Amino acid sequence: MSEKLYVIKIGGNVIDNPEACDRFLSHFAKIEGAKILVHGGGKVATQIAARLQIETQMVDGRRITDKPMLDVVTMVYGGLVNKNLVAMLQADGCNAIGLTGADGGIIRSVKRPVKSIDYGFVGDIEEVNAAQISALLSSELVPVIAPLTYSSEGLLLNTNADTMASATAVAMAGSFEVNLIYCFEKKGVLSDPDDDLAVIPSLTPASCEEYKSAGVINKGMIPKLDNAFAALTAGVSRVTICHADDLGEAIISAAGTTISLA
Repeated sequence: MSEKLYVIKIGGNVIDNPEACDRFLSHFAKIEGAKILVHGGGKVATQIAARLQIETQMVDGRRITDKPMLDVVTMVYGGLVNKNLVAMLQADGCNAIGLTGADGGIIRSVKRPVKSIDYGFVGDIEEVNAAQISALLSSELVPVIAPLTYSSEGLLLNTNADTMASATAVAMAGSFEVNLIYCFEKKGVLSDPDDDLAVIPSLTPASCEEYKSAGVINKGMIPKLDNAFAALTAGVSRVTICHADDLGEAIISAAGTTISLA
């Protein structure tokens, strides 16, 4: 039987809340065995861009990453946010190593082609170097991966953290029994966005389509679920979407929304 590996993605809204982030990292540090943390960026990049008088442009919740904004997200995601998470994990007794996709060549992307919108320096993932990640895990290091990848031309690229977590989980599924967990500020996928207790306990592709048609599942939850189903189809053992405070419960039994193919 394959060794278990937990690939856990933490959202930017949790990172933005010092108390919530500290609680999450404490839960994460207690997970035994192989684990990887993929993190979002939060609002810090927008705040620092404003201080530098660099305009933030968003389209449908996605950041336009021109060259000045690429400099900001590289500094913030790959530096400030990533290294603070690593330092806090070290204090919790977790031997973490902070990485971008460029470090060790772990996640390579292609710059997103311009269609109706030019997203700028944004990456669409081409390859995850599972062997290099496995080598880090074998050294009993815990990779903490920032939402930045690299291109074969040597560009750093801003990359969606949900997609990075899914792609990493899929790449590692050849060697591990992978559990992919998306942690954010809600209890799971909700049937009523105004009721934090209205958690949908499980979702299949069919039930997900029904909720989408009814307008219950929309906006940013759609790509998260698309990534979840794609990961299961490609060999990931289990996918869960839950509140950051419920990570420990999600590991031991069940919490939030369990995603399955049937």
